[in-house]
Amino acid sequence: MLGAIYMALKESIKLYKLSPAQILVAGYFTVILTGTILLSLPMATTATGSLGFIDSLFTSTSATCVTGLIVVNTSSAFTVFGQVVIMLLIQIGGLGIMSMSTLMAFLIGKKISLKERLVIQQDLNQFGISGLVRLIQYVLGFTLIIEGAGAIFMFTKLIHEYKIVKAIYYSIFHAVSAFNNAGFDLFGNSLVGFTGSIIMNFAVMILIILGGIGFGVLTESTNDKRFGKSSLQSKIVVIMTLILLVVGFLVLLALEFNNPETMGKLPFGEKILSAMFLSVTPRTAGFNTLPTNALRSSSLFFIIILMFIGASPGSTGGGIKTTTFGIMVITMWNKIIGKKDIEIYNRRIDEEDVLKAMAITLLAMALIVLITIVLTITESKPFLDILFETVSAFGTVGLSTGVTPTLSKIGRILIIMTMFAGRVGPLTLAVAFAERQRKGIYHYPKEKIMVG
Repeated sequence: MLGAIYMALKESIKLYKLSPAQILVAGYFTVILTGTILLSLPMATTATGSLGFIDSLFTSTSATCVTGLIVVNTSSAFTVFGQVVIMLLIQIGGLGIMSMSTLMAFLIGKKISLKERLVIQQDLNQFGISGLVRLIQYVLGFTLIIEGAGAIFMFTKLIHEYKIVKAIYYSIFHAVSAFNNAGFDLFGNSLVGFTGSIIMNFAVMILIILGGIGFGVLTESTNDKRFGKSSLQSKIVVIMTLILLVVGFLVLLALEFNNPETMGKLPFGEKILSAMFLSVTPRTAGFNTLPTNALRSSSLFFIIILMFIGASPGSTGGGIKTTTFGIMVITMWNKIIGKKDIEIYNRRIDEEDVLKAMAITLLAMALIVLITIVLTITESKPFLDILFETVSAFGTVGLSTGVTPTLSKIGRILIIMTMFAGRVGPLTLAVAFAERQRKGIYHYPKEKIMVG
């Protein structure tokens, strides 16, 4: 599958004058289409015949976009072949199409062209093209080590629940799913059966956080860089991640502490563990140890905010990203205190980055509003459930209140489009379908506008 995808991308770069954004969109589309064909095969499903095109497309998109929303139960609807295809799609989608294509190029001894490096830069959300191949080597190395360690920890728990071969298979599948922030599971009810398991909870949480913090940050951490000497990018990522995790834990613990359908009947230690997990999983992971449909409306709305922000750039997660949200907050604070420049940690943030953050946020909000409005027309579900589903799809999270399996065909297609836009990125998708504006050789005069 990797070979076919690599050759398709190679030919598209040669034959068509596509921009890096267009090639990236085409790459993800190629993987999704390949996955759809494989999952449509009778040997991929346990039922008689095939799964059907729409459901196969939905599952392939959800796996490639590392979302985790499902229209059929992964454990019961798919054979081992189908589950392995889903796991491969998760790995390819999580690490990025160009990372996996570059791996294929390494294996067959091909050199990486300049055009391919530009696409890699777009896919991994990097500043420049220097050192990209080395970064991909780091990415693949981190992935193997972290997923392997996660699988070993899970195995120590699952060996007591299943036979050895099944325990190994389940450990590998869920380690891949967790690190890539996918949320697919083979237990049938996510991790609800492991609410009190310290091993499973911490193994999955650590995998989610490491997968969602960004490979650039992981690379810097291995170079013995202290926090004070880290790049501004890494500082914002780490600070925003910690703030969101701590605030998420405290808010969700307070909101669900006495809810009899979630934490209310749990021992105090399990309440703490559940609140910790519940604050981590909206960071685009999609696993749950508590029934999502039993959460209070206030908790669901707060989780929507966490899902919208999502993980960090250059990671396996989605959302508008922690740095985007961080830049918006920093900009607001600098304006409140009357600073002309946008400053943080004795550094000035480029105006281009501020404008890009605003564009990404507005495009994301516009997409979510549009899809939510249409779904309220096509689906007979409460508004909050539909909004939750839409943001979960955009943030490539995978949490659901139970809406996904009951979606109409139109609803499923809309969620497919939302998952795709969330994984590729709203700005990248917009640029891919719009003509690039050339920089003008002159500037128009400025004029003041009253705002606020």
